[in-house]
Amino acid sequence: MFNYKIKILVVDDFPTMRRIVKNLLKQIGFENIDEAENGEDGLRKLRSSEYGLVVSDWNMPVMDGLQFLRSIRSDPNLKDIPFLMVTAEAEKEKVVEAIKSGVDNYIVKPFTGEVLKEKLEKIAQKKPSLKGG
Repeated sequence: MFNYKIKILVVDDFPTMRRIVKNLLKQIGFENIDEAENGEDGLRKLRSSEYGLVVSDWNMPVMDGLQFLRSIRSDPNLKDIPFLMVTAEAEKEKVVEAIKSGVDNYIVKPFTGEVLKEKLEKIAQKKPSLKGG
């Protein structure tokens, strides 16, 4: 189903949350996973290497997930990278804001590997780069 070879960037200010997300991605079958602790750090990494997916938290210091998403979508070299927002925010206005800014999907904490996989499958239907052969 997925292209398991793609490089994934997990962005979250909490090391524990990054580890949880990385472990869930590995359970799904992805192996090439990198991490960043905020949007600014994430952008630097995205600009220096090729990634096939971003899984980012919303609430972070320095540059939050929404600013990070907008920076990616406004960069011609990065704008097509699939972006999954992870957050504790379930408010409708926030979801709408993320969708308007170009998020590919949205996942509310806490979540299971099954939910993560479902969200990624939905993204893969729209973004062929995430699909495997």
